[in-house]
Amino acid sequence: MPRKPNYDRTDLINRSRDLFWQRGWAGTSLKDLEAVLQMKPGSFYAAFGSKDALFELAMEKYASDGLDRLKALVEEQGALKALQRFPMMAIDNDDAPAKACMLSKTLLELQAHKHPLAKQANQHLLRMESRFADLFAQAQSSGEIDAAHDSEVLARRYQSDLLGLRVSAEREDVDARAIATEIADSLVRL
Repeated sequence: MPRKPNYDRTDLINRSRDLFWQRGWAGTSLKDLEAVLQMKPGSFYAAFGSKDALFELAMEKYASDGLDRLKALVEEQGALKALQRFPMMAIDNDDAPAKACMLSKTLLELQAHKHPLAKQANQHLLRMESRFADLFAQAQSSGEIDAAHDSEVLARRYQSDLLGLRVSAEREDVDARAIATEIADSLVRL
């Protein structure tokens, strides 16, 4: 009878997500993962199969956590207020290993190499953009945003603003909080 693993898989995925988020795919070696996860090579391969497979799980966790935070914010404050609050939330997490988005970092790092993980990162970004479009459409239905705007165009621009904001938050010479406020304020004028 096979032994039951003596580790918490979710915790391992969370720890690997943080390492990948901070260092990127190429900057994270198997030795780094083994050290952070406190696993020997055989256990690592038995649990996850490969670095790419673990990265995929970590990226999925990152994306689903972002969608969950947005969903909770919408339930608490409504569509428009959630869209206004989300930029500040994206940069105010002091526990995050990096301010820049893990998905965009992955896309930029791996796209030139045509790595399959780049395509998956893009799929996660498209899912988030689609959720933003839904929220803009909800705000239009409630009369908070002019219905003359295309919700998909608004979502694409909003996501682009968020990605730029998160890169700016990595810089010490930029007031990212002021930019987040500008993004939020611009939504009122729609």
